[in-house]
Amino acid sequence: MATKVGVVLSGCGFKDGSEIHEAVLTLLALDRAGAEWTCFAPDIDQTQVFDHLRMQPVPNERRNVLVEAARIARGRIADVKNARAKDLDAVVLPGGFGAALNLSSFASKGEKADVDEGVARLLREMHAAKKPIGAICIAPAVVARVLGASHPKLTIGDSKPTAERLEACGAVHQTAPVDQAVVDRQNRIASTPAYMYDARIGDVAKGIERCVAEVLAMAREPAAHATAR
Repeated sequence: MATKVGVVLSGCGFKDGSEIHEAVLTLLALDRAGAEWTCFAPDIDQTQVFDHLRMQPVPNERRNVLVEAARIARGRIADVKNARAKDLDAVVLPGGFGAALNLSSFASKGEKADVDEGVARLLREMHAAKKPIGAICIAPAVVARVLGASHPKLTIGDSKPTAERLEACGAVHQTAPVDQAVVDRQNRIASTPAYMYDARIGDVAKGIERCVAEVLAMAREPAAHATAR
């Protein structure tokens, strides 16, 4: 039976939603590994709308996170409030500034950030069930805010200010290059920096492939072995 993975998106576009390269590379890595994926996103308004051509905010424009994320998922998407750990073997959160704007308020509140209720519940359910979580780019900030009490080991690359904010949430930050993944086997979490670096898409792809491979390996290992770890 194929491993079932939920992919939590935050819109469409790296400045105000999901980073499209990261999201597509995640879906591609999952598909190539034989996993089944379903996308989820909150059914809420975006915190802001950004013009990706002129690279500036668009005032007084409203867009819906779920509707925008459906562009990436080709309509194969559901409201994250309906996602349940019992139906999934793993969850992956691609990055993009939407993770810090829409999935959470990490961009404005840092370690005091609020996290979307549906996203937070799903992450807590997955963690409690010892089912693996993958986090890409800035998305580890969401994981740190929700699961900080468990002191997850995470990476956002080598950005010291952002790493300090993750650690203020309770996480343990580990510096990593763009093409690598950091794995916390005790908490069953894998993360990779991706576009936290000004990187080539090929190197971002390597890191995401490693992160996804680690998540799937943890999802597929026998339950007894996972508990022993």
